[in-house]
Amino acid sequence: MSLNLDQARHAMIEQQVRPWEVLDPRVLDALAAVRREDFVPAAYRQLAFADVPLPIGHGEIMMKPVVEGRLLQALAVADGDEVLEIGTGTGFLTACLARLARAVHSIDRHDDFAADARQRLAAAGFTNVRTETADAFDWQPGRMFDAITVTAAVAEVPERFGRWLKPGGRMFLVHGASPVQEAALFTWRGDRLHGESLFETDIPYLHGAEPVATFTL
Repeated sequence: MSLNLDQARHAMIEQQVRPWEVLDPRVLDALAAVRREDFVPAAYRQLAFADVPLPIGHGEIMMKPVVEGRLLQALAVADGDEVLEIGTGTGFLTACLARLARAVHSIDRHDDFAADARQRLAAAGFTNVRTETADAFDWQPGRMFDAITVTAAVAEVPERFGRWLKPGGRMFLVHGASPVQEAALFTWRGDRLHGESLFETDIPYLHGAEPVATFTL
């Protein structure tokens, strides 16, 4: 039986995302409007709306829809916001952010990810996204952003990312030790980056942000 994409998309939102307390109508509208199946690797198209992470190559994944929904809701992206995404992946989350924000700048260390996402985003009609091949730990944006999202985990929170936030800005980040990592929303409180815990998850680490190996005798 062929997959009815519209029904599957509706079921994803109503049976997965909304029950996970994603209730922001703008976020739900973005998840409904962006054709997730067009951003999934061809081999996994039939699983585009499943409640599972999908492998996309280079040891990376496309996050589960519920995690993407919670991420978008936590960032509370406004129409006039400028957003930085660290980890473009397939470009699906980039597209959702682009529907919510004024502009999105997305970087990925894998050139094929950035190039493929650029094509998918253009085909979907997004003109407010810039994609770039870059390693976040060697890159300097030369500007600041209203919101930042990191689509891979970090063992320790990199303060350098927080320095790219405008005053009042917020950053979504998954941090800690696998298999029990913490998704949190970070904001500046004085000179301290403060994280508000959102939920537990487990996703691959950002290159350069893996736990330091320890050796015991």
